[in-house]
Amino acid sequence: MTTNIDIQPDIKVSIKQSFGIDSDMEVNAFSKRNEYVPEIDKNYKFDRDTTLAIISGFAYNKRVLVQGYHGTGKSTHIEQIAARLNWPCIRVNLDSHVSRIDLIGKDAIVLKDGKQITQFNEGILPWSIQNPVALVFDEYDAGRPDVMFVIQRVLEAEGNFTLLDKNKVLKQNKYFRLFATSNTVGLGDTSGLYHGTQQINQGQMDRWNIVTTLNYLSLEKEMEIILAKNKNLNNTKGKEKVANMIKVASLTRKGFIAGDISTVMSPRTVLHWAENTEIFKDTGYAFRVTFLNKCDDLEKNIISEYYQRCFGEELPESLVNIQI
Repeated sequence: MTTNIDIQPDIKVSIKQSFGIDSDMEVNAFSKRNEYVPEIDKNYKFDRDTTLAIISGFAYNKRVLVQGYHGTGKSTHIEQIAARLNWPCIRVNLDSHVSRIDLIGKDAIVLKDGKQITQFNEGILPWSIQNPVALVFDEYDAGRPDVMFVIQRVLEAEGNFTLLDKNKVLKQNKYFRLFATSNTVGLGDTSGLYHGTQQINQGQMDRWNIVTTLNYLSLEKEMEIILAKNKNLNNTKGKEKVANMIKVASLTRKGFIAGDISTVMSPRTVLHWAENTEIFKDTGYAFRVTFLNKCDDLEKNIISEYYQRCFGEELPESLVNIQI
C-alpha cells in the first residue's frame, strides 16, 4: 500500500438514526466510499454497549479494545460501524507468523531507470497511521512480544511513530483510529480454550482508553441474527427450530464454563448450523457436520444429550439418503 488516501470526514452521522441507539451523539463520517470501506450488511444487529464504545473510538479518537468469546462478532462489529460511516477500515490478524518487519516494512530491491536500487517499502502500520484509516488488530492477545512493542508506540493518540529504518518521524493522521479484538483481556488464558494467547503487560493495557466486552447474546437477540440471515426460517416452525438450536448452543456454553466439555458453540456456529440445515434438509445431520464432528470423542455423548434435551429426539448415529 503506497497510495495515500486524500480524504477527510465531511458529514455528521446521527447515532440514533444509523444504529437505532437512543443517543444524541453524532460522529464524523465520509460522504463517499472507497475501496477500503467494508460492505454494509443490512441485516447486522448491533449490541448497544459495544456500539457506543466503538463509536466513541471513531468520534473522540479513543483506543478501543473489544474482548469476548470467539464467534461473537467482535471484528464484524467494528467493520459494520466503519461501513456505515464510510470510514476506511483495515484488519490485521496478529497470529504468531506476523513479525515486526511485516508491520513496519522492509528494504526491497527494485528496478528504476534500468538499474537495481534498494528501496524501503512501508508496512501496514506506517501507511495506516498516515491516513484516515481505522486499523483493527484481530487476535490482539496472540501477538508476538516484538510486535506488541511496535504497536505500543502508536497506542497514544498523539504519539508519533519513529521509523528507524528511514530515520523519519511519522505524525499520526488526524483521522487515524486504532481498534483491537481479543479473546482474553490481557491476563492470559486460564480456560485452555485459546491456545497461543499471551499475557499483555500492564503498561500496554493501560494505553487502551476503552475496553468493552461482547459475549453471547440473549436467545431473542441471537434468534434475530439467525433469522435475518435465513429468512426462509422466519415462520412459526422455523422459529421453533432456531430457538432449539440456540438452546443447544447455550447448554454447550454452560457446559464449557462448568468444565464438562472443551468445545463451545459460538453464534457463528449456530448460524452455520441453520444454513446447513437448509442445505441438507435434516437438522440432526447438519448438527453433526457443523459441530459434533469437531468435538472430542469423549465428549460427544454429553453433547448428543444436549441435542436430545432440546429437540426431544435422539441424535441418529448415522444418517443416509440426504437430499441436496
